[in-house]
Amino acid sequence: MHIAWLGKKSPFCGNVTYSREITNALTDRGYDVSFFHFSHEADPDGWISSHRANSEAIGNHGAVGSSGSSISPALSAASVSKRCDVSLPCLHKSTLYTIPTLKSRKVLTEALRQLKPDVVHASLALSPIDFVLPDICNELGLPVVATFHPPFDRRRWNITSNTQHFAYQLYASGLAKYDTTIVFSHIQRDLLVRLGVPPDRVAVIPNGVDSQKYSPGSSDLKLHVRAERIFVYQGRIAIEKNVESLLKAWKLSKMGHKCRLLIVGDGTLTDSLRSSSDEANGIQWLGYIADEQRRIEILRGADVFILPSFVEGLSLSLLEAMSCGVACVATDVGADGEALEGAGIVLDPQRVTTELQTLLPLLRDHPEMAGILGYKARQRVLERYRLDSNVSQLEALYARLLNQEPGCSEPTQALVKPSIEL
Repeated sequence: MHIAWLGKKSPFCGNVTYSREITNALTDRGYDVSFFHFSHEADPDGWISSHRANSEAIGNHGAVGSSGSSISPALSAASVSKRCDVSLPCLHKSTLYTIPTLKSRKVLTEALRQLKPDVVHASLALSPIDFVLPDICNELGLPVVATFHPPFDRRRWNITSNTQHFAYQLYASGLAKYDTTIVFSHIQRDLLVRLGVPPDRVAVIPNGVDSQKYSPGSSDLKLHVRAERIFVYQGRIAIEKNVESLLKAWKLSKMGHKCRLLIVGDGTLTDSLRSSSDEANGIQWLGYIADEQRRIEILRGADVFILPSFVEGLSLSLLEAMSCGVACVATDVGADGEALEGAGIVLDPQRVTTELQTLLPLLRDHPEMAGILGYKARQRVLERYRLDSNVSQLEALYARLLNQEPGCSEPTQALVKPSIEL
């Protein structure tokens, strides 16, 4: 089966990681995957460069290797490799949204016409292209799937003017045109259905993590940072991540010289927050770490992982920490509270500083508590959030769209609308 995947490669965010992990897993299972992405350097007239689509082709931050050879749009579909890298021209792209050029629709349509994939799957980049993609695929006779994962606060059911909830309102009518929209939790599904997306067109397939790669193991972290107890935050340093409340709670808790809070990541608030929180408070800023193995070693050496966000979808950073057997503390936003319920500590997003001021000393003084929570977190991932299991659910969805058995290489002609909840 040939999948045309529309996703992000940069700047680094959860969408980048999701696209990289899923497409690598699909390629490992023998699928042909062509990767469509927005690029400032894209040829405005459109081009497709062949590349090897395997687990090594997509490197750090989702960068895809290319042979550099180009194929003219005039060439026949038969001469085009089923594993291609397609750049769509854009004016701007960020972690939040993407602004394509006027020619991006033409490039996308021509590439899909040449490649003739069996299924088109878009990990939505909050772009105008998201709204016209179903029409393009309908014209070409291609089934189309969307993954929709903007963050949200599960408690705000009245859909306020909050930016994240506005995205759900804005997208609801457009998502109804996709054959299937994938969300990460039943909370998101209920929200979209309430906004008018047909229930039989919304499938729940959670984020997944490679539980063999992200697993408990040895680490030299404590020796390296000279601490007996280590607490970690890993993610972007941005307003919605609420790192400021974590830093305030840490300083008020007076954790002592044997404890360290490691901040792994970078973002717009890094400089302002770092200026008032340094090693004198037991806080170390490690910046963004591109080396995945080093990030895994940090999680393996940590005692507690903390995610104080105001809004989330289903955090991959949280799932990675849980999979490594780290005791996890996260706010009850998005699907994070659902993932952590009974397997960690769930915070009120409006009382992060107050609640952490009580919890941090407890987790410092009772390592056995952290050990139990870490074990429960790992078990929760193995039960619900394994990448291989979730990719199998995605395979079943593709097969249902094409009316064939999972894993079949050639689709039948009949297409059916899915009526499933995975």
